[in-house]
Amino acid sequence: MPQPAPVALARLSRTGVVAGVVAALGVGASALLFSGAAAPGGLVDPGAVVRWGYPASRVLSELATAVTLGALLLAAAVLPRTGGRAKADGAAWPATVVVAAFASGAWAVASVAHLVLSYGYVSGRPIGGPTFGSELGLYVGQVSIGRTYLAVTVVAALTCVLTLLVTGPRGALLTGLFATSALVMQSTTGHASGASNHELAVSSMFLHLMGAALWIGALAALALVAHRLGRDLGPSVARYSAVAGWCFVAVGVSGAVNAAGRLGSLDDLGTTYGLLVVAKIALLGMLGLLGWAHRRAVIPALAGAHAAPRGRATAARAGTPASGSSGAGSPRVNARVGDGASARAPWLFWRLVLVELAVMGAVSGVAVALGSAEPPVPEVASGDLTAAEIVTGHPLPPAPTAELWLTAFRWDLIPALGCLAGAIVYLRWVRRLRLRGDRWPVGRTLSWLAGMVLLAWTTSGGPAVYGHVLFSAHMLQHMVLVMIVPILIALSGPVTLGARALPARTDGSRGPREWLLGVVHSTWAGFFANPIVAAVNFAGSMFVFYFSDAFELALTTYLGHIAMVAHFTLAGYLFVNALVGIDPGPRRPGYPLRLLLLFATMAFHAFFGLAIVSSEMLLVPEWFGLLGRPWGESALDDQRTGGAIAWGISELPMLALAIAVAVSWTRDDERTARRRDRAADRDGDAELAEYNAMLEKIARRDG
Repeated sequence: MPQPAPVALARLSRTGVVAGVVAALGVGASALLFSGAAAPGGLVDPGAVVRWGYPASRVLSELATAVTLGALLLAAAVLPRTGGRAKADGAAWPATVVVAAFASGAWAVASVAHLVLSYGYVSGRPIGGPTFGSELGLYVGQVSIGRTYLAVTVVAALTCVLTLLVTGPRGALLTGLFATSALVMQSTTGHASGASNHELAVSSMFLHLMGAALWIGALAALALVAHRLGRDLGPSVARYSAVAGWCFVAVGVSGAVNAAGRLGSLDDLGTTYGLLVVAKIALLGMLGLLGWAHRRAVIPALAGAHAAPRGRATAARAGTPASGSSGAGSPRVNARVGDGASARAPWLFWRLVLVELAVMGAVSGVAVALGSAEPPVPEVASGDLTAAEIVTGHPLPPAPTAELWLTAFRWDLIPALGCLAGAIVYLRWVRRLRLRGDRWPVGRTLSWLAGMVLLAWTTSGGPAVYGHVLFSAHMLQHMVLVMIVPILIALSGPVTLGARALPARTDGSRGPREWLLGVVHSTWAGFFANPIVAAVNFAGSMFVFYFSDAFELALTTYLGHIAMVAHFTLAGYLFVNALVGIDPGPRRPGYPLRLLLLFATMAFHAFFGLAIVSSEMLLVPEWFGLLGRPWGESALDDQRTGGAIAWGISELPMLALAIAVAVSWTRDDERTARRRDRAADRDGDAELAEYNAMLEKIARRDG
């Protein structure tokens, strides 16, 4: 006797999950064979428990982290919920939060085990010795990697608590962002901590970890709740597919960039490490194309599987007779087609899961071998480093010239990929509008593309290369980020375009459009977008940044650098959008107040530049004063040059903004005058007649 569809799907779900776990354990077993068969080189053997337990706990911790983040992603932006206008089962959403809670609990337990075993692994101490506990305390209190593992454990435990409090997509998103901080900390350990280009290593490692975690974890969580999806299966798989595509790009690009940093030249591609890199890139590319082709076939079939029954129900409600012709349009044939498609839906879904597992398993197997191979470029010994390399982590660039300012380049991976993704998404939105017959001004598109190119050059080109060693170059980079790039972004109207181009969801879930509008209309966004607050933040944050420890953190830590770029670009955008922007926001003030705010910020910038020029104290002397530059002026004189840049050159974009506000004011007056003229033509200038009558009445009263 055939079993009911929910029971069959539940059994199929359990079978698929078991197959996925077996595949994951098979990949993890290869890592264990590489790392557990022998003791760490140069150390005392800590025993079989540590040798085998250390890599096992790491694999389990990473898998639990991935499932936690993937489940929270599904709850925040993928799975439908009950209560929407469209018919949706919504039964899988609560189960996804439960999956996140259990996974985060397993993550916390595995992190504790990994913390203890990591000390035994690096010290060669077996677990249970008489002094093991006190030594472990020193390890987590004074050793950087021990402190990192302890912080990750705390994040995992707090995530487990927070998941129990999640009741909606907003809570899932906030909890997921908090859990992501563990990946930020993990990206600073391992090979990234000792790489010659520390910023590139950290950024590529974070993108690699984040992309792999969301790709694998969301698929695992989706498989665990598949038996509860019902009619939500098709939309959920389609949305996950879009997320997996971006994760695939992040994993591929970050892996290639990370490996390229360990290859000295093209000749190194002939080494074992180089051949493994080529194999991994080729395998990832081929399997990515295979996965893309497979999704092109499976996702429409899943959508049709659930559309057919609804179409049959609609026909029945419309009064289509239940008997009669057995042709292609008859309800009986449609019922057989719909039932067949619905029966095939679970098999289509699990076929997609198996293809994804094949992609992940093959790439992970090559990655395990790659991690065990010796890179051709060895790490530079600390005794061979120059003063600039010790302080900044980079070789000192040559003396700046106009040509070098345009051609010098050093990857800042996260902003660069962000700009590329921003350009692609914006163009896709414009194309979507044009396909449905709507227009979008070409000037706005060109403004956005120019802003993305300028932002990428500012963070990865000459301003970034020389801004790391010269305060004047850093100040020029800062002025471009806070004044020029925001003007181009504000004039392109990205929020307005997104609100028009992104599809709205009616099944209770929150997609990109819902999150975008939710952020724009939130209380915090309304506060910071207020014109007066935006002006104070735009001008005042410069004083707070440069005359506090925030400037040093931006120079010495990659997270501080990314926060600096994000803050000042966003602060500039909010200020410019309040003056001449297109995107929605709080009610804009009148044009006289806009000019007043603009001139006030110009005065603040001049005062800031004057304070830097007249200062006798070097900012962050442990950085700019210890570089050993054989060219250019002294660090203090260069700092004064940077103050002059903030004082003088920054006024040019402010003047351009003032002209734009004045032009907008003039055009607004012209529009108002034309509107009044049209009203006068319609009513015989009743407003003027009423005004004259009022004057005549006043004159009679005075007489």
